[in-house]
Amino acid sequence: MSEWIQAYALSHEHPVNQACHAVGIPIVTLSILTLAASPWVHGLWRGGLLLFGVGWAFQFLGHAVEGKPPEFFKDWRFLLVGLRWWLMKVSGRNLPIH
Repeated sequence: MSEWIQAYALSHEHPVNQACHAVGIPIVTLSILTLAASPWVHGLWRGGLLLFGVGWAFQFLGHAVEGKPPEFFKDWRFLLVGLRWWLMKVSGRNLPIH
């Protein structure tokens, strides 16, 4: 997993991109949880879709500033690495050195 995190980190070096992902990743995660709960709460899907769009907008904005495409364009499995990268950042654990 550390190799995946390292590869992910290489396309997220710019501080603006990191900040956009620090906001966008938890919003996308919350949106997925919201959408999963929406069958039991009338109208909740609208909020989930809004959160999903906003979260991804932050991340794509960050990549525009970085000048590098998202890693998941190369391999869809990187969609699962972003949350782990975010958890390492917010927990203060060191990211693998590249």
